[in-house]
Amino acid sequence: MTTLFDVEAPAATTAAGPRPLVIGLDMALGTSGIAGPGWTDTIRTGNLTGEQRLSYITDQAVSFYRNADFVAIEGAAYSRSSQVGHDELSGIRWLIRVDLWRRGIPFAVINPDSRTIYATGKARWKDEAGQKLTPKKVKGLVRDETAARYGMEFTGTTRYDEADAYVLMAMAMDWLGYPLAEVPPTHARSLKGVPWPSRTVAVAR
Repeated sequence: MTTLFDVEAPAATTAAGPRPLVIGLDMALGTSGIAGPGWTDTIRTGNLTGEQRLSYITDQAVSFYRNADFVAIEGAAYSRSSQVGHDELSGIRWLIRVDLWRRGIPFAVINPDSRTIYATGKARWKDEAGQKLTPKKVKGLVRDETAARYGMEFTGTTRYDEADAYVLMAMAMDWLGYPLAEVPPTHARSLKGVPWPSRTVAVAR
């Protein structure tokens, strides 16, 4: 598995010193996307439910971030009309947040709109007829723009989950001063809306 220390440093805007290990987490009940610079992975729960599912997701997530310096987590999408699973999904996020806190790993919770803006320049998109794009089509835009910008391939049924996680990771890298690629101001403005922590890298495990 590739880590930040295996990837070449970006352009002159990069901060001095070794780059921190940053992980992006797009948590979900079925398939969660995980990302670091140059790689992505997933956590699939299959037929697991309830407490067993929460425990499995948390344990698998820890295996990816236990040595991380910083973690970016996708926040809740409160605009979604369906509330099915929101309580359990919130539980996953909080279990991970508590674990990160205990390990001394700083993290940021990034809302979906900020993620979409960083990837595409806008949170809301319309087609040529002026009709609002469906959430799935917007996810397609995020996936396409992210693949093109970072030279990644997001394919198969988990392509949107992996692309979302990659954007979260890239946002954290940019905020820390280690951008993985040049991002236009229309996109980078989304960083200002994220509640970043005061501490930027882990001090304990």
